[in-house]
Amino acid sequence: MVTTGAAVVDRFGLQLTLVLFLSVVVVTLFTALLTAPQRDEISEFYLGNRTMTPLRNGLAMCGDYLSAATLLGSTGLVALTGYDGLLYLCGTAVAWMMVLLLVAEPLRNAGKYTLGDTLALRLKHMQRPVRLALALCTLAITTLYLVAQLVGSVALLTQFTGEPSATTRTLCVVVIGTIVIVYAAIGGMPGATFIQVVKAVMLISGVTVTAVMVLNRFDWNIDALLAAAADNSGSGTRFLEPGLRYGASTTSKLDFFSLQLAIVLGLAALPHVMMRLLAPKSSSVLRSSVVWAMGLVSLVCLAAGILGLGATAIVGRDTIAQTDRKGDAAVLLLAHDLGGAVLTALLSCLAFVTLLAVAAGLTLAAASSLAHDLYGEVIRKGRAKETEELAVARLAAVVIGVLGMLLALVSWGANTATLAFLAFAIAASAILPTLVYTLFWRRFTAQGALLSLCGGLLCSVLLVVFSPVVSSTPTSLYPAADFAWFPLQNPGLVSIPAGFLLGWLGSVLSRPETPETYEDFEVRTLVGVD
Repeated sequence: MVTTGAAVVDRFGLQLTLVLFLSVVVVTLFTALLTAPQRDEISEFYLGNRTMTPLRNGLAMCGDYLSAATLLGSTGLVALTGYDGLLYLCGTAVAWMMVLLLVAEPLRNAGKYTLGDTLALRLKHMQRPVRLALALCTLAITTLYLVAQLVGSVALLTQFTGEPSATTRTLCVVVIGTIVIVYAAIGGMPGATFIQVVKAVMLISGVTVTAVMVLNRFDWNIDALLAAAADNSGSGTRFLEPGLRYGASTTSKLDFFSLQLAIVLGLAALPHVMMRLLAPKSSSVLRSSVVWAMGLVSLVCLAAGILGLGATAIVGRDTIAQTDRKGDAAVLLLAHDLGGAVLTALLSCLAFVTLLAVAAGLTLAAASSLAHDLYGEVIRKGRAKETEELAVARLAAVVIGVLGMLLALVSWGANTATLAFLAFAIAASAILPTLVYTLFWRRFTAQGALLSLCGGLLCSVLLVVFSPVVSSTPTSLYPAADFAWFPLQNPGLVSIPAGFLLGWLGSVLSRPETPETYEDFEVRTLVGVD
C-alpha cells in the first residue's frame, strides 16, 4: 500500500502535527491532574462531581462516542463508495435516538456506578454470577475497542512516515497507551470528561470548518458538489446510487444490514457510553445532555459526509484508492488540497486526540467494572472499603492499558474496523438484551441474564471466527485456510436475536423473581433518586 508520507505530509507538516499534538496532550494531562479526584471517594472517581451542565455533558457524550473511525474511516467510505457510505453515516447518527428514546432515563434513575448495580437492584438472586458475566462482557468489548484505537494510532502514523519499523510501531503504541493510562488511572471520570470535552470541541470545529471550505469551493451548490464527485469517482452516476459497495449480492446487502443493526443497537450498550449516562445529577440534565449529544453527533456525521464527497470531487477517487485502499487518507488528502500543510496538521492532530480520548473512556469503563463489579461485589462481597476499591480501580486501569498495548502490538495488521464492529456486535448481542429485559420485562430472571450475557458473547465471537473475516478470502487473517461456514462478516443479524432469545429462554425456564422486586425497581426507574 502506498502511503501519504511523500504525497501529502511534508517535513513542516509532520513537525507542526507533532507540536500541536504535544501541546494538547500537555495541557489536557495537566488539567486532568488538577481536576483528578482529591478525596478517596469512589463516587467522584466513577462519576465525577455530577455538577456538569447539559451542554458540557452532551459534549462529553459526543466525545465518548465519536472515534477516529468517524473522522477518517467514515469519510473514506463516503469518498470510495458514495451513497453506501452516506447510508452508513446515517446509522451512526440514528443510533443516538435509540439511546434517548429507550434506555437513557430509566438506566440513569436505576443505576449507581455501573450497569452491574442496575442488574443487582433488579435481580436479587444470583447477583454475583450476573456481575461476573457482565464484567467479562465489558472487558471483551472495551479491550477490542481499545486495541482498535491503538492499532489505529499506528495506521495514522503510517500516513506520515510510510510503513513504520517494528521499533516505531512499538514506540507509538507505548506512548499513546501510557498517556491513556494516566488519563484514566489518575484523572478518573473528571479527567476523562475534560479530555472528552476538549476533543469534542476540536472535532466539531475542525470538521465543520473544513466542510464549509468544501462547500465554498463549489459556491454552496450541493448539486455541483455531487456532480463533481460523480465525475471523479470513476463510476459515474452509480456513485450516487445504492449498491456500489454493499449491493453486489444478497449476502453483501445482508452484511450491511447486519452492520447497521449492530451499530444502532450496540451504541446503547457500549460500557463507556452507559457510564456517561449515569453521570448527570438529575433526569432533566440527562435528557438535555442526550439531546445535545444527538445534535452534535448528527452535525459531525453531516460534515463527514460533505468531506467524503468533497474528497472525491476535489482529489479524485483513484488518487485516494492508490494512496490508501481503505480510504482513511481521504480527509488528509482533501485537507492538503484545501489548506496545505497547516490544515493537514490540524486534522491529523485532531485524529490523534480523538484516539486518545476514546481510549481513555474505554479504559476507565473497563477499570470501573473490574474494580466495582468484580472486586468490590464478587470477590469482596460488598465489604471493600472505598480507598481499597479506588486503589483497585487505578491498578485495573494500568492493567487494561498494558493489556491493550500488548494486544495492539501482537495484532498489528488486523483490520481496526473489524475489531470495532465486533465490539459493537457483542454489546448489542449480550449487554443490550440484558439491559432491555432488566428495565422493561417483569418476568426476567438472573438465569436469563446469565444466558443472554454469556450466550450473546460466545455467539458473536464464534460467528466472526467462522466468517470470511478470519479465513477464505484474500483479505482474511488466514487467507490460505478455509473454514468460513458463516457467510457474513458482521454477526449482528444472527447474534442479536440469539441474545434476546437466550434471555427469554433462560427466564421462562427458571423461577421468577418476587413481584415486589420488579414493582420497587419500576418505581425507581420512573422516579429515580436525584
